[in-house]
Amino acid sequence: MRRSGELERAIMDALWEAQEPRTAKEVLATLAEEKLAHTTVITVLDRLTRKGLARRERVGRSWRYAPAASRESYVSSLMIDALGRATDREAVLVHFAHSMSGSEADALRSALATADDADEGDQSGEAGQGRHRA
Repeated sequence: MRRSGELERAIMDALWEAQEPRTAKEVLATLAEEKLAHTTVITVLDRLTRKGLARRERVGRSWRYAPAASRESYVSSLMIDALGRATDREAVLVHFAHSMSGSEADALRSALATADDADEGDQSGEAGQGRHRA
C-alpha cells in the first residue's frame, strides 16, 4: 500500500496525463494495479483540491478533477520552496548547478537569458534584479 504522499503523487500524475478532467472513477481505473477503494480516491482528490493542486467542476452528479497547474509549474514551486529553506542560497544553487547535465545547464542558461531580456523590456532594471539575488 502506498503512503499518503505517494498516493497523492500518483493521482496527480493521472490528472496531468489526462487530456481532460477525470472523475474519481476514471482516476481509480488508471491506478488499476493498486487495491484502492473508490472512497479513498475521492478523499485524496478532495485533499488535493483543498491544497490548491487540483480543481474540480460538477458535471451531473459527479465531480471532474483536473490539475490546477502544470506539472512543470508545480515542480518549479517545490524547487523555490526548497531554496527558501536554505541558509546559504548561493551554495545551494552552486551545488544544484554542478549536479546538472550539460543539456540541463544549457536550458537553464537559456531560461535565465530569456528572463533577463524580459526584465530589461519591462522596467528600468531595479525590480528585475531581485530574481537573481541569492
